[in-house]
Amino acid sequence: MMRTRPLKVALLGCGVVGSEVARIMTTHADDLAARIGAPVELAGVAVRRPSRVREGIDPGLVTTDATALVKRGDIDVVVEVIGGIEPARTLITTAFEHGASVVSANKALLAQDGAALHAAAEEHDADLYYEAAVAGAIPLIRPLRESLAGDKVNRVLGIVNGTTNFILDKMDSTGAGYQEALDEATALGYAEADPTADVEGFDAAAKAAILAGIAFHTRVRLDDVYREGMTEVTAADFASAREMGCTIKLLAICERAADGASVTARVHPAMIPLSHPLASVRGAYNAVFVESDASGQLMFYGPGAGGAPTASAVLGDLVAVCRNRLNGGTGPGESAYAALPVSGMGEVVTRFHISLDVADKPGVLAQVATVFAEHGVSIDTVRQQGKDGEASLVVVTHRASDAALNGTVEALRKLDTVRGVASIMRVEGE
Repeated sequence: MMRTRPLKVALLGCGVVGSEVARIMTTHADDLAARIGAPVELAGVAVRRPSRVREGIDPGLVTTDATALVKRGDIDVVVEVIGGIEPARTLITTAFEHGASVVSANKALLAQDGAALHAAAEEHDADLYYEAAVAGAIPLIRPLRESLAGDKVNRVLGIVNGTTNFILDKMDSTGAGYQEALDEATALGYAEADPTADVEGFDAAAKAAILAGIAFHTRVRLDDVYREGMTEVTAADFASAREMGCTIKLLAICERAADGASVTARVHPAMIPLSHPLASVRGAYNAVFVESDASGQLMFYGPGAGGAPTASAVLGDLVAVCRNRLNGGTGPGESAYAALPVSGMGEVVTRFHISLDVADKPGVLAQVATVFAEHGVSIDTVRQQGKDGEASLVVVTHRASDAALNGTVEALRKLDTVRGVASIMRVEGE
């Protein structure tokens, strides 16, 4: 039997995502009510520019006083899609204090202060849901914290930023340089006017922190995530990748150590074999590969950004939170019982692709090989090309730690026969 009194929702932010949330709440009102067991009413919309026309939204609901909206006391759920750290953090905690649960898409805030927000939600017997914070419409957070709650997740490997994937895919498929591919992404609306958060890996790092925390039941903050951008990736790197049967992706990688005693989280460009499922993810799409003990390998794929896809994830959370309100309970909160230490990159073990500019003369390869051996880094393959006294030497290693590789590169730079290190890239997805 359906309850007639509506559940009231406050919407913070009415941009690309927020406007889609409001639209779907209106156009699908009957279906949402049937799925929840009670009507859902948009009770207020907080914005910065109230004079802007917002199609389909009653102007009487629009306010610039977000604080007053979340303090009303009759609000059941606050949907936060304004982004950033403040005022979002204060508004969310205020919502908890005044009896509301929260649905958020705020990856930066959750990566920085997720533990404190979860604690506030628990203190006030409220829900904090955030499916839309990672990978847009792709169901990922809920499978990790609910469907796989009985399994042991060992690795999460994924493409979690559509802008960077579009750029790298364009460089791979057309031979375009980085700037040319970025210009096209900007023209098509995939890249912001200032693409720094995407191309330097900040966006993906925030998502990696959230994924690692959920997957490993450990608090992982943004500062724990190693981050390396993709602005230095060149057409020559793609040519080398193709010669190895690989392509290049900007990956978020969260791993449990082999002994299970620690975890790592990192974001960086990497070569992956064309046979790996992530290699076929094209354009602005996202995909996340999850490896666990019992379920084995799972892949989640779909549009990772955009108004409608992200709103879909927000509405899914809204339905779940509203159901919890009707039932008088809450859903899963933070699970950080494992409290595993988060290791730095020096302890990460992976393969490397190193391109060196060297003198084209006898004995160079032997010198380089000796340096690798002295630092305990085993060489898998070597390829050398030379002309007019100069040469390029491409070395692919077996698995080695970052610390060992860094020591090797430092020693290589001291060789008279090594003119420079053209590029270093990790090789993942074996």
